[in-house]
Amino acid sequence: MPRGLFKVSVLLALLVAASLPAGANAGELVGRNANNIKLQVSPDGKKALVTYSQRGAVHRTLAWGAVNAIESPATKPAREQVALKLDYSGGYKSFKIKAGQFKGGCTKYDGPTLHWVVAACKASDGSYWALQNWQRALPNYAVAPSLFQSQYELWLSHWKGALPVFEVDTGWSKNPGRAPDPTKVHSIWGRFTYLGKPVFGYGVNGQGAPTDSYGRVLYVDTLNSKLGTGWRRENSFVTHKPYGTFCYGFYKHGSHPNGMSTRYRITAMGPGVLPDLYWEGAPPSTYDKDFDAAQLLKLSGFGDPGCG
Repeated sequence: MPRGLFKVSVLLALLVAASLPAGANAGELVGRNANNIKLQVSPDGKKALVTYSQRGAVHRTLAWGAVNAIESPATKPAREQVALKLDYSGGYKSFKIKAGQFKGGCTKYDGPTLHWVVAACKASDGSYWALQNWQRALPNYAVAPSLFQSQYELWLSHWKGALPVFEVDTGWSKNPGRAPDPTKVHSIWGRFTYLGKPVFGYGVNGQGAPTDSYGRVLYVDTLNSKLGTGWRRENSFVTHKPYGTFCYGFYKHGSHPNGMSTRYRITAMGPGVLPDLYWEGAPPSTYDKDFDAAQLLKLSGFGDPGCG
């Protein structure tokens, strides 16, 4: 991990509401607080059946109709980002598939390593299906969540070929306008791309949540910080248009202490129906002038005037 720090002025990222529009997320939300999760894929690889239990009831959702993602063009396209079609009757309403009649299984997954995965399959057409289960909607600054916000969300993704690239680095942020010690605040920054193109949306609402189906949110957690023991939600924000970049300083927010720690993690919602990406690492511990200069050069290379 990086040893040094870089002297940049990191602009605070746009904050997002604790619960975001479904259109702003990767894959498709197919369940909450799910247990006994099972994933089956049809022989042709085009459909997937998700079965799970919740509060003693069995739920079956059939998904089909999308793979991968559309790249974010320079200007907002008329076409919505790709999305899976979902039948919460398990396929009966759409294809007259009754419980127990779905033909399919789950071939051993041999794709890239993913985080939060509870089930994954390789299909006969070479594509992959995966279910990821995690607490996306936790409030920022480790505020006590409501029952709804604390739920584990089950997300289904479908892809073939390369996954997005999620670059993350850490350092120190210097912002003279902030107190009490503006030169000693950790920062985290990077870039999100798919097929070599930046991943970004075209607008946010008053809470910083994406207003279109291309916008993607990153969720930052901090370990054993002043926010509390264990992993705690520090903040969440969108990537910058049109660079796919982000930069964030661990400053205090009102009455909430800063979440500076010895370890951080970020979950990035993948574009389209691609899976969620994950990074975890440590911040720098000591200052090194040469490394500092190299970090600044690397950050500047992203071309985002809002980061540096």
